[in-house]
Amino acid sequence: MLLRTIRTVLVFTLLCGLAPLAGAKTFITIGSGSTTGLYYPTAVGIAKIVNESGIPVRANARSTGASVYNCRAIGQGQLQMGIAQNNIAYYAYNGKGVQAFEGKPIGKLRGLAVLYPETIQILARKGQGIESVADLKGKRVYVGDIGSGTEQDVKHLLAVYGLSFDDLKAPVRGSAGNAVGLLRDGRIDAMFYTVGLGASAITEAAQTAPIDLVAIPQAKIDELHKKYAFYTAVTIPSGTYPGIDHDVSAVTLKATLVASADLPEDVVYQFMNTVFNKHLQSFYNDIQNPNLKKFFTVKSALDGMPIPLHPGAVKFFRQQGVTVPDDLMPPAS
Repeated sequence: MLLRTIRTVLVFTLLCGLAPLAGAKTFITIGSGSTTGLYYPTAVGIAKIVNESGIPVRANARSTGASVYNCRAIGQGQLQMGIAQNNIAYYAYNGKGVQAFEGKPIGKLRGLAVLYPETIQILARKGQGIESVADLKGKRVYVGDIGSGTEQDVKHLLAVYGLSFDDLKAPVRGSAGNAVGLLRDGRIDAMFYTVGLGASAITEAAQTAPIDLVAIPQAKIDELHKKYAFYTAVTIPSGTYPGIDHDVSAVTLKATLVASADLPEDVVYQFMNTVFNKHLQSFYNDIQNPNLKKFFTVKSALDGMPIPLHPGAVKFFRQQGVTVPDDLMPPAS
């Protein structure tokens, strides 16, 4: 009788101990960027879809310094996912190309999906004689937040013109939202911003300050592409921003969703299937980023992917009938 009672108590205790595990959730923090850019509303929207889906995953978005920061934070275990320019993700995984990653590859970085193209956009106050990147010499210029992809893009683009940060009167850093205020008040002469077309910060700048977009000629784009294959030509159509009534030649990269290899395969699969399959229309229509509906498809989500995929992403794409190239397969553990 005593043994039966003990056995009953042990079974009851074991079941009670397992009960919380049955409903356990995996918590994911998604690194984004400035609240005035497109990374942040994209991450917020993705988290909302996940949290309302009923799957055992809870997600939240964090405003960060963007690409470089997000990749480093994933490597350090501070973030589980993040959005990054595809060139920055490549440099992070391979430990080269950016000082923050030199000799320190982030081996646990994995790809999930390429989301949309983002463009290096150069805003200049009218009346300052800035018609080319070369004219930025001796000017006060916002060059991106510390640890952002924009900051790295500016370095590369200036170099094509034989310039560096040292040639600027003042290379200004901080959030893009603050930079818009500085541009509006005439405290800086120009600003760079690598972001999807239609970003609120640039729209606000065009509405509140006498600005124009600086074009990059094809010859310079070709030179940049030859050195860094990620950069390709794009045209910013007339009317994209208030008062900009002409097409502008520019350079583009691709925003990429990345994750930590530490996340379980099933968690990532459920995440991918929820956001990019079951709730794809919400992904298109409810997230405050028009580039998603315009550019993202599951079939093209590996175009420009620079690093190996997470196993959960491989499972998802194969289930969707998308061929996963051998060079995007996860490394053997």
